[in-house]
Amino acid sequence: MAHAQPQIPVTARSRGPLAGRVRVPGDKSISHRSLIFGLLAIGETVISGLLEGEDVMRTADAARALGAIVHHDRPGSWRVRGVGVGGLREPRGVLDFGNAGTGSRLMMGVCGAHPITTIFDGDASLRKRPMRRILDPLELMGTTIVAQEEGGRVPLTLRGPKEAVPITYRTPVASAQIKSAVLLAGLAAPGETTVIETEATRDHTETMLRHFGADVSVSPDGAHGRRIVLKGQPELQAAPIVVPADPSSAAFPLVAALIVPGSDILIGSVMTNPLRSGLLTTLREMGADISVESEANEGGEAVATLRVRAGALNGVTVPPERAPAMIDEYPVLAVAASFATGTTRMRGLQELRVKESDRLAAVEAGLKAAGVTCAIEGDDLVVEGRGGEVAGGGLVATHLDHRIAMSFLVMGLATRRPMTVDDGAMIATSFPSFVALMNGLGGDIA
Repeated sequence: MAHAQPQIPVTARSRGPLAGRVRVPGDKSISHRSLIFGLLAIGETVISGLLEGEDVMRTADAARALGAIVHHDRPGSWRVRGVGVGGLREPRGVLDFGNAGTGSRLMMGVCGAHPITTIFDGDASLRKRPMRRILDPLELMGTTIVAQEEGGRVPLTLRGPKEAVPITYRTPVASAQIKSAVLLAGLAAPGETTVIETEATRDHTETMLRHFGADVSVSPDGAHGRRIVLKGQPELQAAPIVVPADPSSAAFPLVAALIVPGSDILIGSVMTNPLRSGLLTTLREMGADISVESEANEGGEAVATLRVRAGALNGVTVPPERAPAMIDEYPVLAVAASFATGTTRMRGLQELRVKESDRLAAVEAGLKAAGVTCAIEGDDLVVEGRGGEVAGGGLVATHLDHRIAMSFLVMGLATRRPMTVDDGAMIATSFPSFVALMNGLGGDIA
């Protein structure tokens, strides 16, 4: 397990309008999956625009440990020579995923369905995160949980079956990670593996399965759900991938431009997949000035250049069924809501309790440190906006959570007094260039 790093406090202060054009790093979800599908395909997968944050690098290390040949040619440009479904090599050591919840959970699906033994571990934050939701369907498919910490947490050891059993599985919560782990395990099983979700979640795994030649069908199930059927044991063929800019990372300069008076910025090649666009939908409902300058397609995903200008925001109620399309963006939405006029109620946020930190409690504490009136009511977060006037001046505990850190640094660019986060070190897990990018737009983060 990684040793505890010394904390690095970071402070953001108001310095005037933001201006310029930026492209944020590649999408984290697609970056993890690119490496995993490269491992499981026959031939060489060429990836451009890969996010080179710490989380994704842990997935690259795991792919190597499982037998892939992984080359880094230049920034963002990678090649993966895979071993094919069924061809994984048993790793010699522990697969240490650091802070990477997505990488670890998806790779549990991959490894758990192959006849190998794998040990998963991570940092202090990952060791707190629940893995039982991944282990339950894997056990139905024949995976043996050899060892685990209390509540199904890492470090844990999986032993895969000689041949995985195809299942039909209804996900207990809206989670693209659960769905993806089951589908990735289903690649190694004969027959059809089916996942049913009550609320549709981000569909990058389904898109990528098709891109690499798997037979996967998606049909509606109920009011908001989907039924995904995968034919197992395909021979996946290497395919090139262009990773679009991460909408979860774009959220930070986007909200900053909305709340810092006089700002006008362009954010290029942002993925606009409808199942990832809940934040854009919500901000536009609040009156945000966000326009699309150009649209394109990258690696099977819709992308757009967004122009964002500062302006007045109004409080709204965010429905619970929107949560899967913006689960990572609630902390920075709460920051935007602090600068709106009136009450914003974000409903159905129980999933935030099991992210890198208890994000719901961390957001509430951070808002209160900035002088914002807010409350957690059941699984709802209620923020009372003051029409652009936020005092700031607080110290925010990040709990090793990169999105908490970045959200409150964005807030500090618009508050009357500076905002400090207790530790900015973990920002590198998803957005290594965050401080440089924000300061390049005219921000003051140090």
